[in-house]
Amino acid sequence: MAEYLASIFGTEKDRVNCSFYFKIGACRHGDRCSRLHNKPTFSQTIVLQNIYQNPQNSAQSADVPNISDVEMQEHFDDFFAEVFTELEEKYGEIEEMNICDNLGDHLVGNVYIKFRYEEDAEKAVQALNNRWFNGQPIRAELSPVTDFREACCRQYEMGECTRGGFCNFMHLKPISRELRRELYGRRRRPGDKRGGRSRSRSRSPRDRNRRSRSRDRGGDRGGDRDRDRSRRDRSKEREKSRERSGRF
Repeated sequence: MAEYLASIFGTEKDRVNCSFYFKIGACRHGDRCSRLHNKPTFSQTIVLQNIYQNPQNSAQSADVPNISDVEMQEHFDDFFAEVFTELEEKYGEIEEMNICDNLGDHLVGNVYIKFRYEEDAEKAVQALNNRWFNGQPIRAELSPVTDFREACCRQYEMGECTRGGFCNFMHLKPISRELRRELYGRRRRPGDKRGGRSRSRSRSPRDRNRRSRSRDRGGDRGGDRDRDRSRRDRSKEREKSRERSGRF
């Protein structure tokens, strides 16, 4: 009997524990759910609830000029980079960060951050619950989510989700390729503070081999200088944006 209960824990067959909370760390029923929400006492992952405000959603509900897709991506990248950089510098190495693009109250604007170490996640939750963002208090807690592939809506990833923004599974908004390379490409090397190589899945062996071959050939120095200049320009723009917003 014990083995059977363990095998169905957090699944649809579990009549005691909420499978949605177990998979995505949130439930549309909230405290009114008839099943238990087992909040973890330790986890690598934390969630910042309803912290990201999508300008396109605000424009649809108010008399605000429409925002282009390019402007929307720039706004999202700035927000993502600001939060990622701030949390990694203050609390520890981040393996993965995801932001929900859902519209349901239990998922809208949720930011999930998976740290490499559980103690870093606990430290971040304790500190962030005493801070404010965009004029509102931050609500941070440990999350049971560790595998975002199980939490994501597969139909959304294929462009086939018929539930739209009110789907009960995560619709994760992607960042630009340039920002992904910039943030996840600066993993710590052996000999740093904690040593070892990151277990992040964001960098594939193919990418590492491609970079290695480029270094062996000497690469295009002019192209490297252009990329460095572009990266510095983006960093300056983010600093200006952060000063104007007065957020983190």
